[in-house]
Amino acid sequence: MKFRVERDVLADAVAWTARALPLRPSAPVLAGLLIEAGSFDGSDGLQLSTFDYETSARATLNADVSAEGKALVSGRLLADICRSLPNKPVDVAVDGPKVTLTCGAARFSLQTMPVEDYPSLPSMPEARGQVKSEAFAHAVTQAVTAAGRDDMLPVLTGVRLEMDGSTISLLATDRFRLSQRELDWDPGTPDISAAALVPAKVLADTAKSLTGGSEISIALSSTGAGEGIIGFEGSAAGGVRRTTTRLLDGEFPKVRSLFPSEHLTTARVDRAVLIDAVKRVALVAERNTAVQLAFGNGVLTLDAGSGEEAMASESIEAAINGDDLTTGFNPQFLLDGLGAIESPFVELAFTTSSKPVVISGVDSLDASGTEVDASFKYLLMPRRLLS
Repeated sequence: MKFRVERDVLADAVAWTARALPLRPSAPVLAGLLIEAGSFDGSDGLQLSTFDYETSARATLNADVSAEGKALVSGRLLADICRSLPNKPVDVAVDGPKVTLTCGAARFSLQTMPVEDYPSLPSMPEARGQVKSEAFAHAVTQAVTAAGRDDMLPVLTGVRLEMDGSTISLLATDRFRLSQRELDWDPGTPDISAAALVPAKVLADTAKSLTGGSEISIALSSTGAGEGIIGFEGSAAGGVRRTTTRLLDGEFPKVRSLFPSEHLTTARVDRAVLIDAVKRVALVAERNTAVQLAFGNGVLTLDAGSGEEAMASESIEAAINGDDLTTGFNPQFLLDGLGAIESPFVELAFTTSSKPVVISGVDSLDASGTEVDASFKYLLMPRRLLS
């Protein structure tokens, strides 16, 4: 194996591929990054791959190949080396049991691992459609806000991705909060109906890393659960990026019904003002205690703390429609939801003080003629207030 490649193209592809390397590989070869030189996607170049039996990453890139071949080297070491190279063409060749890398006056020699022990990467499943990469990355960032982090409940550590015609829905919950994000996409068939439960961390990392091109292709195996595979493909400078991951097994809870069909009290507030107020008041809230929110007379009053300890209170303007109401929430969960919304104002919609609130973005305090942004909804369970 022998090839020459531009430094920036190689460094970018290696960094993208190496990000999928396992922190604690179950076998030494899984810490390796597979380099293959040959013909890919109809032209000479390189293919870089990593795989940990769950998630695979594969990058193809243009290169001047003198001799075809393959080699397996430490992925993180290669990424560190490529990041430090001078801005000159990089020459790579296999020299016995080592791979030599030369860039200007810099020269490195890396020990190879046994290629024959490296597992075969899964094939990309059937492509189901395409979505704008920036829009998808933003939607995923919003959706994963409510994803669980408890590995004892693996189903809740995933995001349910639903494809229904020209709409993709992303749903996540950790039992205390629920996010729902919807966006348009270009399906391969107009009547598509499919769903997948994707690990939230993998989905977030993948969506963020594939914004180099204008669109992402989403591929999904026919089973859609358990042993199923989901794949994402996007273009990048000098080549193509592809990643696959196994879907989570188990039944995601039917959460759509948790969003109430009617609201008896709604309140609109300035989002940035509310975020700052929650942060200040929460400074005196003891661990696992709620911040109290009282709505009435055009004012939202926030309180935290107890009489025996530090206390805080702050009032902000609110456009309230309906009965006065007092409730309380985990301050960090409340901040997470507010932070996922980009609109200048938010609407908090209630049925009763003991039922969840639905938080959505709006463009004005004035409810007349201003529609709620229905593309993203964040539902948050209330917390018991200390008497």
